[in-house]
Formats: sequence, C-alpha cells, structure tokens
Amino acid sequence: MIVPGSLLKQIDTPADLKKINKDDLYRVCDELRQYIIDVVSVHGGHFAASLGVVELSVALHYVYNTPYDQLVWDVGHQAYGHKILTGRRDNFHTNRKYGGLSGFPKRSESEYDTFGVGHSSTSISAALGMAIAAKYKGEKRKSIAVIGDGSMTAGMAFEAMNHAGVAESDVLIILNDNCMSIDPNVGALKEYLTDIATSHTYNKLKNDIWKILGKLPVGTNFTREIASKLEHSIKGFINRRSNMFESMNIRYFGPIDGHNISKLVDTLNDLKDIGGPKLLHIITTKGKGYALAEKDQTKWHAPGLFDKVTGEIFKKTYDTPQPPKYQDVFGKTIIELAKNNDKIFGITPAMPSGSSMKFMMEEMPDRAIDVGICEQHAVTVSAGMATQGLKVFCNIYSSFMQRAYDQVVHDVAIQKLPVVFCLDRAGLVGDDGPTHHGVYDIAYMRCIPNMIVSAPMNEAELRNLMYTAQLKSTDLPFVIRYPRGEGMMADWQTEMKEIEIGKGRKIRDGEEIAILSFGHPGNFAAAAIRTLKNDGIHPGHYDLRFAKPLDENILHEVFSKYSKIITVEDGTVVGGIGSAVLEFMSAHQYKADVKILGIPDRIVEHGSQKELHKECHYDADAIAETARAMMNVQVKITL
Repeated sequence: MIVPGSLLKQIDTPADLKKINKDDLYRVCDELRQYIIDVVSVHGGHFAASLGVVELSVALHYVYNTPYDQLVWDVGHQAYGHKILTGRRDNFHTNRKYGGLSGFPKRSESEYDTFGVGHSSTSISAALGMAIAAKYKGEKRKSIAVIGDGSMTAGMAFEAMNHAGVAESDVLIILNDNCMSIDPNVGALKEYLTDIATSHTYNKLKNDIWKILGKLPVGTNFTREIASKLEHSIKGFINRRSNMFESMNIRYFGPIDGHNISKLVDTLNDLKDIGGPKLLHIITTKGKGYALAEKDQTKWHAPGLFDKVTGEIFKKTYDTPQPPKYQDVFGKTIIELAKNNDKIFGITPAMPSGSSMKFMMEEMPDRAIDVGICEQHAVTVSAGMATQGLKVFCNIYSSFMQRAYDQVVHDVAIQKLPVVFCLDRAGLVGDDGPTHHGVYDIAYMRCIPNMIVSAPMNEAELRNLMYTAQLKSTDLPFVIRYPRGEGMMADWQTEMKEIEIGKGRKIRDGEEIAILSFGHPGNFAAAAIRTLKNDGIHPGHYDLRFAKPLDENILHEVFSKYSKIITVEDGTVVGGIGSAVLEFMSAHQYKADVKILGIPDRIVEHGSQKELHKECHYDADAIAETARAMMNVQVKITL
C-alpha cells in the first residue's frame, strides 16, 4: 500500500487543506507530487500533466470555497491532484481501472467535479455558463476555468472568450502555459504567448504600474475605472500584442510562476475581489518534479508502469515477433504511399504521436501538418487542399471526429471532395473511457450521402484500403476506421492491392448460420468459429469491409443460404452495420433470425479493452455463446 506524506494524510477534503498554515503549503505540494509519482508508477495513468499543476491544484482549493465555488478543468488528465485533495486519495490507486475512478473529472463521481471533460477546450464555455447562472440566481459563487495553451488553440475557446467579454459575469480563466498538449504546441498563439512570457520590458513595467496604482488614492478625482483605463493604455503602449485578451474585454494578469505556491495563493486571493471576466496567465513545466518527465514531456504524458527511481518504463517481452499497432501501420504505410504519389498529404489535429503521423512529419515535414487542437479546421483545410487536386489523409480519433461533423457534411460530402478520413481509436479504447470511445462513427458516417465507410480486419487490409483510397479513381470522401492497439499480423508489410469499393470477402462457407463481421472484430468471430467446431456448429464467415456501400451480392448470398445470422461490430448497435443489414433484409423481403452484436445503447465506462469487449458481449466467447443459443446447442462440459 502506498502511504501519503504526513500532511497529505490529513487532507480528506479542501476544508482540511484550509487548516494548514500557508507557510506549509510547499510541503503539501511536495507530498502531493510524490504521491502522484508513487501511484502512477505502480498503477499507470496520465502522468506529466498533473505534475505540472500540483501548486495550482493546491492553491485553488486553498483559496476558493469548492465545491460551492465551481472549478472546471479543461480536458482533465491534469486533475489527479484535484482528485486526491477532494476525498479520493485512498481510492486513487483504482484510477482508470475497471470499476474504479475515472481518469477524468466526472460529475457522478464527486461534487467537486463540476463538469465532465475528456475533450479539450470546453472549460471556458462551461465555467461561463456557471457564472451566468450564478449571476441570474443572485449567488456569490465564483467560476474558474483552467485551460492549457494547447487547448486554447481550439476555436471553441475563442468563441467562449468572445462571449465572456460581453456577458459581464464573474469568471476567471487560468491559462496554464507549458508549451505542450500531448505533443509540443504549434501555431501563432504559441508564439504570441511566448512573446508575453519572455518580454522582460513588458513584465517589469507592468509590475511597476500595478505597484504605482496600488499606492494611488481612490476617490472622486481618481476612481478605479480611471486606474484601469490608465493601466490598459500603458500596457498597449508597452506591447501592443499584449492586448489580445483585453481587446476582448477580458482583463489580463500575469504571467506568473505557476510553481510558486505563495505567489499563486496571493494572486488568487487578489483576483477574488475583482469582478467580471479576467484571465490569469501562469507559466508551468509539464512533468515538474520528475526530471525525466520534464525532459521528454511527450513520452511521459502517459508512460504506463515504470520504476520511479531509474525511470525504466516496463514493456512486455515476447518470445516471438508481435503484431504492430494499427497506428504504426498507418504511420509507416502513408510514407510508402507518399513516396510514390506526390499529391499525398497528412493532416492531424494535435495528435502526431498518438496517431503515428509523427513518422511522416519527421521524414516528410513539408507534407505532414499538425494544425493544433482544431478538428473542424483540420477537416475543412483538408477539403480546401482537395479542391486543388491533393489527396489528404486527415487522421483524427473517432471520438474527436464528432466535433467536426458539420464540416464533414458541408465542406466535404456535399462537394464530393475525396478527403481520406483515417479514424483512429475506433471502437472501445479502454482506460480513457466514454469521452474517448470511438462508438458512433459507423452510424454517423453511414448516413451521409457520397461517403465511403470501411474498416480493415487486419494490417494487410488497412494497407490495401489506404492504397485504394489514394487512387485517382477514388473521387469520394473515404473513411477508414481502425481500433487502438495491436492488430493480428507480425509480418504485416504486405504488397498493397486495390480493393473494389463496396466489395466484401467470404472467409469461409458454413451451414445454417453465418457471421457477418465488420473490421477488427472479425478476428473475434474467427476465434469463436474455431471453438464452435467442438459443438458441431459450422458458421459461414463474411468480412463486409464496407458499411457503405454494402456488398449486396454477399448479402443476397447470405440471406439465400442461411436462416440464422449474427452481425458483429465495434460500434453502436443503433444505426451501425447490423442496422444496415436489417435494412437490406427488409428492402428485399428476406426472412432470417438476425442477432446484432456490438456496443449497446448506453454509456460504456472505462476498463481494459478486453474487459469492455466482454462486458458489451461481442468478444469471441459472446459470439460463440450467441451462435449456440441460436442453434439450440448446449455447451458441453467435461468433468
């Protein structure tokens, strides 16, 4: 059992934290940081982000009256310190485990988690909404949004600030500036914030201004309003670029050292007395307090289990070659294709490492672009490039693609632009839970006209689909969805071949019952079929490959030959591949007993992928069980 430090052991709620002398808060921060290192090294989870905001987490709960004052964490993978300080210290070892704490703030988990998060750039909007509600109800509660400079690149953050500037509500935006999201931040905003943070002239004069203003008398001849206008004018004179936030009517304070707990507490106490929208800019180091994480922040974003003393990250060892991750197959295959097709480009919204677009960015930096956390922009800039004859592989996590749905419809599908959407993390992703599961893309892409929707059963099929998607003959938007993690083929670098659009494949003939699979779950079906032989059940197996257009020839064959059919997919059963098969059956007046296996119509929580496949009843055992039930065969038990 991991034992917290002597001060941290006394803190079960923020009320306990407030009993500690301010001079001892640095010890609380040290113990909290060490506790996070101890637990994550043994049990896993996100790492560097929470280490970077230890002092901020302590200061916020020390100064504000949480949960009455409402604290919103953007994305939330940096909220481990917040969780530990708000009654979840002793259960923190269950973080991201099946049935345990969520890796992100979650309203149903704690009253201190005021808003459920997992995707970026929502905190300012949510906190502003809370501030507007407080003002309407006559409540004195404060609303605070903590947002990183990476999340600030998304349009939604600017939409919220645009509104905050005129809403006249008491909201504090804390900009946690560490130059990182998961990978290093990109874009003009990064350069702008760097200018502010490194302008010694601006910061010295700004501090002097505040000291002077603090000494001036406030009365009829010199009001606070005049002081504010004077401060604003001098700021503009010193550095015109510093006025981006203030030009939106959001008062800007900082930058200050986000690891100076005393300074943070004093500043937050001062800001409590200033009404209206305001932004505090703090400078932090992601991974603070663990030297290896400070040095390589991307690697230590979520490193898995590791030796906290040596820094060795534990990796599984195997006696035989193992299949690669689908992500790496994508990343290396796009380079192969780009070398033979100079029109191929890669686009990713701030996930070059996770999606393995990093390989192309390293080898072909002029043809692979990280646009920042901007899924909507990623889709439409891809569409713009496609109008000029380029073949763009727009790589976005399935869950994040939901944020760009309007752009997919209006900017791509309606105009029949041949953008290739590579939807990474399709299906159940595991420990990150419901905000990251790629559950809905089959359904929401299948209903769009002009859209091709496909999924590979293995690495070779992924390569073939990518090869097909970049051919000149493919003139429609093309979705390729694939799961997180390892595939099936250790020897995966096969020769790439064109696949006929809408053409599935028959893997094996069978008797009476057929299994129709889509994507990686076809491997679960194949495993189930091997066990069903022992029960005298011999299903046919068809890999549909395409959810749109469907292979109607295969479906005619299946419904003509088999009276019992199982569909298997790693997407929602509402509107997915099973629904498509039922639509076909109805349209052609076939009769059959059809069972749809996939992700049920409910929110699926976090756990390992294997645990969740079992829970959702579409793993190999579930497929075999369903087949036995349809065939009225009892499981043979050998004693």
